[in-house]
Amino acid sequence: MDRIDLFRIFLRVADCGSFTRAADMLGLPRSSVSAAVQALEERVGARLLHRTTRSVSLTQEGHVLHARCAALVAEVEETEALFRQQREGPQGRLAVDVPGRLGRLVIAPALPGFLARHPGIDLMLGVTDRAIDLVQDGVDCVLRVGTLADSDMIARPIGELRFINVASPDYLARFGRPAHPADLDRHQVVQYASPSTGRVEDWEWVEDGMVHSRPATGRITVNSAEASIACCRAGLGLIQIPAYDVRADIAAGRLVEVMPDHAAAPMPIALLYPHRRQMTQRLRVFADWLVDLIRREVLD
Repeated sequence: MDRIDLFRIFLRVADCGSFTRAADMLGLPRSSVSAAVQALEERVGARLLHRTTRSVSLTQEGHVLHARCAALVAEVEETEALFRQQREGPQGRLAVDVPGRLGRLVIAPALPGFLARHPGIDLMLGVTDRAIDLVQDGVDCVLRVGTLADSDMIARPIGELRFINVASPDYLARFGRPAHPADLDRHQVVQYASPSTGRVEDWEWVEDGMVHSRPATGRITVNSAEASIACCRAGLGLIQIPAYDVRADIAAGRLVEVMPDHAAAPMPIALLYPHRRQMTQRLRVFADWLVDLIRREVLD
């Protein structure tokens, strides 16, 4: 096994914090992974990893080597692919993670065009709303909606996701059309509870440049956008939802926008990828395609 392979295995073990998980991701026996790290430690003359029965972490020397190895391996991989990619286009596998409804409604239906344009790229698409660790989960990039936490990730801003207030025609026929959030005392809202915390979100709107919020009443509480939209279609109350989510419902007359001048604040949307990695050509072309798709199909 040459030194670059040893570096690759060491990086994967350090990033995963586990020999077993690294072995699974590399498609190697755990014993081979352990032996490779031991061989690298003998070669450099330093202990690189703290090992316990439950976890693996970098030593001080390991941190120093990790930074050097990451840059070196990225450079080697890019160099190896340079002429092949000029001849054949971007090559290799990409692992990406996107929010559930964006993945199902927008990204997955558009993927045939991307894959036809780039036959050398294989895609592993994670469609989930849970927070993931890009490095530990071996993901090349993630699409995120909302304010980003401080991190060492590179963030590529895409734009802002616009929210609207909607109700079904049947609901409005029974309860009337609200003109201002103050009217919510006489209306029902399909309450939304955070899947992670269980907290029911307040009704929010922007007025005179300021963000306002207030509790709202409703007999039904849900924890997913799909359930929220389904309950709204059924006439169970008002909801706040990204505009792209209900574009087809509004066009078909199943839902109607209300209180257009008192919508919730838009949310930023961005593409993130690990800071330590040099951007490969396959990641670059996918990122450009995804940003263009989101701006064209989602943001308005």
